[in-house]
Amino acid sequence: MSDGIFIGGGGAGYAEAQNLLLGYANRHGLIAGATGTGKTVTLQILAEGFSAAGVPVFLSDVKGDLSGLANSGSADFKLHEPFMKRAATIGLDLQYDSFPVTFWDLLGEQGHPIRATVSEMGPLLLSRLLELTEAQEGVLNVAFRVADEEGLPLLDLEDLQALLVWVGQNAKDLSLRYGNVAASSVGAIQRALLVLENQNGAQLFGEPALELADMMRVGADGRGSVNILAADRLMGSPRLYATFLLWLLSELFEELPEVGNPDKPKLVFFFDEAHLLFDDAPKALVDKVEQVARLIRSKGVGVFFITQNPADVPEDVLGQLGNRVQHALRAFTANDQKALRQAADTYRPNPAFDTADTIRDVGTGEAITSMLENKGVPGIVQRTLIRPPSSQLGPITVAERAAIMAASPMAGKYDERLDRESAAEMLMKKSQAAAEEAEAAEKKEAEDEAREFQNARRYDGGGGRTTTKTSGKSRPWSSRHRADDSIAESLTKVVVSELKGTTGKRIIRGIFGGLFKGR
Repeated sequence: MSDGIFIGGGGAGYAEAQNLLLGYANRHGLIAGATGTGKTVTLQILAEGFSAAGVPVFLSDVKGDLSGLANSGSADFKLHEPFMKRAATIGLDLQYDSFPVTFWDLLGEQGHPIRATVSEMGPLLLSRLLELTEAQEGVLNVAFRVADEEGLPLLDLEDLQALLVWVGQNAKDLSLRYGNVAASSVGAIQRALLVLENQNGAQLFGEPALELADMMRVGADGRGSVNILAADRLMGSPRLYATFLLWLLSELFEELPEVGNPDKPKLVFFFDEAHLLFDDAPKALVDKVEQVARLIRSKGVGVFFITQNPADVPEDVLGQLGNRVQHALRAFTANDQKALRQAADTYRPNPAFDTADTIRDVGTGEAITSMLENKGVPGIVQRTLIRPPSSQLGPITVAERAAIMAASPMAGKYDERLDRESAAEMLMKKSQAAAEEAEAAEKKEAEDEAREFQNARRYDGGGGRTTTKTSGKSRPWSSRHRADDSIAESLTKVVVSELKGTTGKRIIRGIFGGLFKGR
């Protein structure tokens, strides 16, 4: 087995082989160039090369073209003759072949469903996905902390929505412990979740969650699996697309063990339309991407960013990308010319040509390339004629895709959504238990009051005897009237005894006597 992937021919007459060394593939890479210059074909031949070398790959199919990796190229293809001519020019014995493809789809339509739990996604990525303000992100962090402390599993959007309702209802108590939890922030997050739900984003969250091992399979024939994410419809929700891929990178970083510097990567990850990841991204998110890119190579994972212009990638991240394929950049404006010169300055110069001029002049299917050489030294930039693919160029049919999915080892594993007890159900039970407890307490209080009323002692006014209602029969009005009179007369006697003189007696008798005489 070769220790490198043949990219194409460079140098004089395109006769010098340009190889990407497998031992340095985990030092990451960049594929850049304007629309229509050949980036997709470069991505396709790299995926083929890694798979043939026993390295699983994950890539997103933004335009639907990459599904052709599942089918072998054909002599009947309209570009067969140009492909053979190019192969002869660069010294390639082109053999058509298909590759072991597994199709995935967040929407579950063009591939096996792929899901993550809300807990796995975390508050930072969710805040990016929902476009939350700093204050709203703080409230979301409080919700995640509460879920951890209370043992509430956050699996899907329903769980998060139920938790936010609970946070809003207990905002006063939570504010004392975690800082201000504003009801307006909770409402804003709920509205953002509703928008995400309307965009089919809810399908991303839930169980069974993706097992990373299912993307890192190597077949009995020694070839790595080619995992293709259907992203043509997903591009309608660019933040969902970018956030999902970043989550996947983060999971790889957190879950995979350290392997040092392996002979070849454990997985290669292609991030197409990489500018979507960085557009309006907060610094915390850019820092996370830079950290993952810097450290994930020790886990044996290589990451290749695909974008139109290298300037789309932040400088700290761009500095981590050692293997580069630069297709043509068009310089129509002063800003374009500046970007072109900046792109050229990142390459190790070749005395045979001006790098900036070459970037502007290369045709479709050509590129300037610079791959890491022994000891990780960047290679001198070369003008390279990219090799033709062995698999089918262009998409496969719907029927072919369905047949491949039906025969896939993943068929049936992720198709049905699981709905085990999680935060939503647990909070509902707590709410029901609290309501039942409150009802029972209210009922007990009412019973106690009724019991006290029935056992109430009444003063009879004559000799200190008490009367207690012992039967369900009410006394007639006349007896109640007589009792009231006797009470008044008794009170009069008590007060009069305390007062001296006839004046006080007349006053007291006038008040209490007149109170009942008219009844």
